[in-house]
Amino acid sequence: MPRCRALVAAFALLAAGIALTVAPAAGLADGPKPVAGVAPTAPINETGPVELIGVYPNPVPDGDAGEFVILNVTAPTPLADYTLTDGEDRIRLPNRTIEDRVALTTAPNLTRTRTDASILALDQGLALANDGDHVTLARDDEPVDTLRYTDAPEGEVATPGVDGVTWRPVGATDFPVVTAPGESTRAFVLPDGASVPAETLADADERILLAGYTLTSPRVERELIAASRRGVAVRILVDGSPVGGLSRRSARTLDTLAERGVDVTVLPGEPARYAFHHAKYAVVDGRALVTTENWKPAGTGGHASRGWGVVVQADRIVSALAVTFRADANGLEADSWRRYRTGKRFEPADGPPANGTFPRRVDPRRFQPERVELLRAPDNAERRVRRLLRNADETIRIEQVSIGSRRQPFLRATLAAARRGVDVRILLSRAWYVEEENRALVEWLNERATREDLPLSARLADPNGRFEKIHAKGVIVDDDQVLVGSLNWNNNSARDNREVAILVEGEGVTGYFVGVFRADWQGGDWRLPAGVVLAVVLAALTAVLVARRFEFEDHRAT
Repeated sequence: MPRCRALVAAFALLAAGIALTVAPAAGLADGPKPVAGVAPTAPINETGPVELIGVYPNPVPDGDAGEFVILNVTAPTPLADYTLTDGEDRIRLPNRTIEDRVALTTAPNLTRTRTDASILALDQGLALANDGDHVTLARDDEPVDTLRYTDAPEGEVATPGVDGVTWRPVGATDFPVVTAPGESTRAFVLPDGASVPAETLADADERILLAGYTLTSPRVERELIAASRRGVAVRILVDGSPVGGLSRRSARTLDTLAERGVDVTVLPGEPARYAFHHAKYAVVDGRALVTTENWKPAGTGGHASRGWGVVVQADRIVSALAVTFRADANGLEADSWRRYRTGKRFEPADGPPANGTFPRRVDPRRFQPERVELLRAPDNAERRVRRLLRNADETIRIEQVSIGSRRQPFLRATLAAARRGVDVRILLSRAWYVEEENRALVEWLNERATREDLPLSARLADPNGRFEKIHAKGVIVDDDQVLVGSLNWNNNSARDNREVAILVEGEGVTGYFVGVFRADWQGGDWRLPAGVVLAVVLAALTAVLVARRFEFEDHRAT
């Protein structure tokens, strides 16, 4: 999937700065939009136990090596009764009885790296045309299923839908939302709680899987090297081609880590399953740290940005996040840093690392929420966030870098909530690279609220020395659910990037972020509202009763 790098400077900065147990589904679609110019898929009749569910007609290697066709066989079936044809060539399938999802190919070694379907080697394959073809599955020479496509994108799999076919990059995951009962969860905000990311890494005994968009933080670098020295298995995954190019500072950090024995993998961009690897998380032994911030001094270092984060101890969430890391780090486009950086020139840094100092007024807190959910883009996050907003009954609180447009689906769902009486507040960043468009959107939202008499108010943040700029991507619904993660409110983030977010349900942990939101909303010199202080204190007292048990479980898990 080619990347669009010809972006204007402001958009580039925006994209860069803001912008389980279930295995990956080998590029099979989970409802992406149909691609224009694709001919409808017309089922011929009931397929029976064998379905034609995908074709890969335009591989990345020269000469189209590695084409394959995917069948789903739902009951033990002799494949020798079936043939495949593209209207010119006809192939009889091997004499095998199978109940599985299989990829039929003449290049099994290449195909094995592009799908998790079982591989079935063919002596002869179809010559699938890149500009369009139609593949028919027949039993005893009677057609049972067909798939038509036009203009096959390079490196993408076509799968049938009601109105046509959909295309997804080969190897793209299809992860569901993962839900777990609430367990020990530590909430923090930045810059106030900048010690939490480094402390979490410092506590590792067995493994660290750290995923990010960029990595330049000296403190994080030191903790990763120290963990590797004491025998912790440390793996790093970052975007190798961020907007504006990989900086020399990033390259030096990755060089140092690789030289000290840390496993560093980059996603360089071609072929790419995701426009950007924009997720910001770490799996540390039996805990998952998910934040809105990049692994750099301005973000997790606490020297600039207002960010939100959680450290979750819930086995299903941690396992699912580890599966996500492995799926991305072992993907077709993934490359080792040592190999990738050979002969490369890197971009000069925009300026010195952020070194601001800010008051530490909001301490990290430990809670036991009712429920925790793991969301991943582009797999499931957009649908889940829209449902979250549609189900709001009383309040929606939004703290974002920016919002992509007036018609962005999350914003439209928020406006719909306001029209049914939900009280909405939207707080956007005043950072120089988004201030103009944010100010225009705030004015438009407030004018619309006045015109329609909506319970909605929007404003630009006034940090007043408490932080430099908002970089959070936070949403609070009904003071009972809070969303924390890397998902920006724009369609590129939700549909094209790898993003990770955690949805936490529970009054205590949500009240913590409500207090921060209200203080940021008020601006100026502030203190947490008294009611929020009481709620947080009560939650903290409750947490004390189980703290020793959690500490014991933390130690046992590591």
